[in-house]
Amino acid sequence: MMTTIFEPGPEFELAFICTLRFTRVQTIADNAAGITRSAAYVDAGQFEGPLLRGRAVPASGGDYATWRQDDTASLDARYMLEAEDGTLIYLQSRGFFWGRAPDVMDRLRRFAFQNGPAVPVADYYFRTLTTFETPRGKHDWLARHVFVGLGERRADGNTIRYFKLD
Repeated sequence: MMTTIFEPGPEFELAFICTLRFTRVQTIADNAAGITRSAAYVDAGQFEGPLLRGRAVPASGGDYATWRQDDTASLDARYMLEAEDGTLIYLQSRGFFWGRAPDVMDRLRRFAFQNGPAVPVADYYFRTLTTFETPRGKHDWLARHVFVGLGERRADGNTIRYFKLD
């Protein structure tokens, strides 16, 4: 009989919190595949936390989401970060954004585009799986771990808490 020994369950460690500002959004509505594509371009941002600090590089990319007919956004974000020491870090996130009740996404659109009231984070699901590319050296630990992002929609962008999975 073979005995398998597993490590203890995974642990998450907060790496940093990234606040992004994007005011330029473009949309291709109802394309041939029956979905809507949006592009929200990174205008500015910063990140800070126990493991990493710096800024988002303006105009270095954005989130190119596809919106399904069930009002779920399939996220595909790509942009550059710059650590405090000047190191460039490429970030790519894939994930999902959807409302936990039928009216939530409409409320979020009013919040983001019509100065409507804020929507509690508990009302929607905003999660990402994020990978990083870095040069060898001080920050290459980012390229050797799995990261999960928990997002919050703001009127002018997003705040995402990135957790390193050990």
